[in-house]
Amino acid sequence: MNCIQCNRAFSDEDRVASISGSIMGDEYTDVYYFCRICRVFTVANWRDNFTGIETMVTSGPIDERTGMKRIELIRRCSRPWDKKCRCPVHREYFNDALD
Repeated sequence: MNCIQCNRAFSDEDRVASISGSIMGDEYTDVYYFCRICRVFTVANWRDNFTGIETMVTSGPIDERTGMKRIELIRRCSRPWDKKCRCPVHREYFNDALD
């Protein structure tokens, strides 16, 4: 994974947060990476529709202030990896679109 702005390769420590949710039976996972050089976030948006082909697109750059708000939201959930979690954090993050 590379920074969407400067193309620097991310290391494991650049991965700062992730969250998963289920929408219409498909699993969505957003993984946030922070570039210490550019001070922006790149997001890897994974989708698994259980056909055997998982897709990933990147989005960003997201400015540091906006990205930190998303990270702080994700960190309020004790189970961000749980696509079946329906806590207020998951509902807010996924705009109440969860199964």
